[in-house]
Amino acid sequence: MTPKPSDSNARSAVPKSDAVYRILKRAILDQAFAAGTKLPEDSIGERLGVSRTIVRQALARLNGEGLIELRPNKGACVSHPSLEEGHNIFAVRRALETLVVDSLIGSLTAPKIKELEAHVDAEDKARLDNPSASIQLAGEFHVLLAQLTENAILSRYVTELVSRSSMILSLYGRPHSSDCAVSEHRELIAALARNDREKACKLMDHHIGAITTRALLKSNSENDLPDLLAAYAKEEGL
Repeated sequence: MTPKPSDSNARSAVPKSDAVYRILKRAILDQAFAAGTKLPEDSIGERLGVSRTIVRQALARLNGEGLIELRPNKGACVSHPSLEEGHNIFAVRRALETLVVDSLIGSLTAPKIKELEAHVDAEDKARLDNPSASIQLAGEFHVLLAQLTENAILSRYVTELVSRSSMILSLYGRPHSSDCAVSEHRELIAALARNDREKACKLMDHHIGAITTRALLKSNSENDLPDLLAAYAKEEGL
C-alpha cells in the first residue's frame, strides 16, 4: 500500500532530526558556540535546509541532555553551567559509572567485549586523524558501557551525565592527551574481561576522578551561527 504523505514525511524527518541534533551537539562540545549563544530555530533551519519542527525536535533532545536551555518566549541558548555544578555532575557520574562497572562483572559475553575493543580501536585511530572525534568517541565509550548493562534507567542517566560533563569540560577543562583515555579504556576492558570486580571499579573511579581534576577556567569566543554550522552540516550531508 502506498504510504500517505504524512507517513512518508514522518519517516524522513527522523534521520534529519538526528543529523541536526548531532551537528548542534558537536558544535556545542567543540566550543564553536560560546555559552549563552542563542540558537534560533529559523536561522538553524534555513542554514541546514530543514523545517523549524525538525530543529525543535533536535533542540528538545539537547535540552534533555543539559547542553542547551529552552526559555519560555525567549528560545534556546547554549547552557552555561557553573563550576560548582560541574563538580556535582562529576560526583554523581563517578558513583553511577562505578555501578555500571559493578553491574557488568560476570555478564560481559565475548561479543560484547569485542564491541568495546572495536570502539576503543576507533578512538585510537581518531586520535591521530581527528582529535575532536576521538574526544567524542571517548565519551561514547562510557555510554556504550552503560548500554551493555541492559539497564535502561542506568543507561539513560549515564548518557545524560556524559553529555553534561562534556559540556563542563568544554567550558572549564584544560587540554589533555587522548592517549590517556585510550589506555585507560583498554585497561578497564581487560579487567572486565577477567571479571576482576575490585580492579575494574578502582580503574573507573580513578578514571572519572582524573577527568574531574582537569577543571581550569577557559574563555570562549563569539562566532557567527550560520558560518559555524557549515562544516558540521557538510559532514552530515546537509
